[in-house]
Amino acid sequence: MFTKWLTENSSHPRRTRALAVVMLSAALVVASGCSLLPKEDEEEALPAITPPKLSAKPEYPVTTTTLETKVRGAGRLLSTKEETLYFSVENKRVKEVYVKTGDTVVAGQPIAELDVADLESDLRQRKLQQRSEELKMIEILRKNDGSQSATELEQAKIEFELKKEEIAKLEETIAKSKLVAPFDGTIVSVSVKKGDSVKQDDEVAVIADLTQLTVAAELSADDLKKVAVGMDVIVDINAAGQHKGKVKSLPVPRDTDQGQNEPKTIDDYLIVSLDPFPEGLNRGTPLSIAVITQRKENAVVIPAAALRTYSGRNYVQVVDENGNKREVDVEIGQQTATEVEIVKGLQPGQKVVGR
Repeated sequence: MFTKWLTENSSHPRRTRALAVVMLSAALVVASGCSLLPKEDEEEALPAITPPKLSAKPEYPVTTTTLETKVRGAGRLLSTKEETLYFSVENKRVKEVYVKTGDTVVAGQPIAELDVADLESDLRQRKLQQRSEELKMIEILRKNDGSQSATELEQAKIEFELKKEEIAKLEETIAKSKLVAPFDGTIVSVSVKKGDSVKQDDEVAVIADLTQLTVAAELSADDLKKVAVGMDVIVDINAAGQHKGKVKSLPVPRDTDQGQNEPKTIDDYLIVSLDPFPEGLNRGTPLSIAVITQRKENAVVIPAAALRTYSGRNYVQVVDENGNKREVDVEIGQQTATEVEIVKGLQPGQKVVGR
């Protein structure tokens, strides 16, 4: 029927042309429609996923070395001959300070002085009174006509001597109001100024002989128990590098009755001698020390990470040439932050497994 309809209508030229136009338009629409469709993306090539490998435990060789155990502390350079100066007079004002920090002084040179005008006035009055009583005593002894008993005379002598003793003590107190240099040296600090009110034993100044410097350091109480005179020390001085020395003396224990707030002296420090002592250093230069409390040559050691401990048992995992592992009990000696000495159980050249 379709062929017939087409044949029948084909006899009309206008209809035939119209039909051709329609069919051509349809073909164009189809063609353009295909070009308007979005272009498909190419399939993304995904990388192959490789499952992560479990990291193998590290293996360490058993070696020998010179093993050292150290205790560490800090300190500074101080003089072996230095002294803190202070007044032993209660609650007085500073009349004058004669020195400043850095001054070089000689023994006996005035350092500072307190205002003791009241004590000096009291001393003058007492001396005048003493002179008067001394004259009376002379008169009594000269005119002794037996009216006074021997006991009364002896009592008068005792009272006279007691007043002389009071005068001597007052003179001593006044003398203590003047500080002088106990030896030739340098004033390294001054803690007061004119007009200050000071108490007994307040620090006034520190004098030191800067030609006699030494290493003075402090350790914790526990570490100090491990140290003995003569032990080797490595001293690291700021701006002067490392130097070898030996423990010369340990701190002198303070009396339990002694005030803990009293200024420190050279005796309160661990002293290290250096040979030779580096030149050009100043008192007060900070430093650190490492005291070698134990040293062993050719010690068999493993890394601390290879030692295993369980219920008081010390052991390691040893690896043979075939990669087989077995546990071996060990006896340990010295231990540092990174190494452990093996006294028994391992030989150099073996391999152990880390944790």
